[in-house]
Amino acid sequence: MRLLRRTVLALPLLLLAAAPAVAQEPTLYRRLGGYDALAAVADDFLGRLASDPTLQPFFVGHSANSVQRIRQLLVDQLCNATGGPCVYIGRDMKVTHAGLGITKAQWATFIHHLEATLDKFKVGAREHTELLGALGAMEKDVVEKP
Repeated sequence: MRLLRRTVLALPLLLLAAAPAVAQEPTLYRRLGGYDALAAVADDFLGRLASDPTLQPFFVGHSANSVQRIRQLLVDQLCNATGGPCVYIGRDMKVTHAGLGITKAQWATFIHHLEATLDKFKVGAREHTELLGALGAMEKDVVEKP
């Protein structure tokens, strides 16, 4: 009886071992180059945002430590949104941007700078589209004014 139970318990493991391996496509995170690549994107992108006269007011008054925190949250958010191992612990986008009065035009400027950053790093068309799609879904939570 004991031998039969061990055999029955081992059967699923044997079936799994015999099953052909299914090749998984790399995540967007991997295709973008992983953590270091996303950190480089975040650094360039934040530099563009902070130096744009129409977006600069959103960065005024932040200490160096606050800017570092914003940068780390962006890296973690990009990592998480692209299927990477990071955990985003920041507030949701609606809470974070509530009361800032961000307009559709400012959102468009944000997207323009993101596209310029992706172009600078020669991100492939497929990855470019997927990343913009993931972040584009946040527009409804960020934009407050038409």
